[in-house]
Amino acid sequence: MGKKKKQGQLAKTLVEKILDKQKVAYTQFEFPTHEEHHVAQMQVDHLDIDEHLIYKTLVLSGKQTGPIVGVVPIDCHLDEKKLSKISGNKKIAMVPLKDLVATTGYEHGANTPVGIWEKAHFPIYIDQQAEKEPLIFVSSGKIGRSIQINPQDLSRVVSGTFADISED
Repeated sequence: MGKKKKQGQLAKTLVEKILDKQKVAYTQFEFPTHEEHHVAQMQVDHLDIDEHLIYKTLVLSGKQTGPIVGVVPIDCHLDEKKLSKISGNKKIAMVPLKDLVATTGYEHGANTPVGIWEKAHFPIYIDQQAEKEPLIFVSSGKIGRSIQINPQDLSRVVSGTFADISED
């Protein structure tokens, strides 16, 4: 559980501080977690939140671009062929878990488009389904911690591109 500030407010993550500095509205959120195969996982199955509004941040790499980021709903799969084409790569592959922290600065389950953009300016592609939603959830840089944010604001902050990059 994160540190609590007065009146039940969570201590701010670096991502939340970045958004504060840019005067971007968001709501802090904390999801319960559990460990599975030595990796912490968010637990969302019992919450009253539509899983389609919770987005995962996936880090891939292509020969032409180097690392790229795909942000898709957790109930969908990233379509690597679509992202490959859109990003200008012939082929892309997930960054191996052992290289994730060195590549993004975040461990598996804590990758966040805001933090990755701030640190490395990797190209970020957000699934076009997010464009239709008033608010989505993305990680705020710690396992179990998320922010609820307007997808247009997120795209602006990370210079993201909305694109068709998922498959059901």
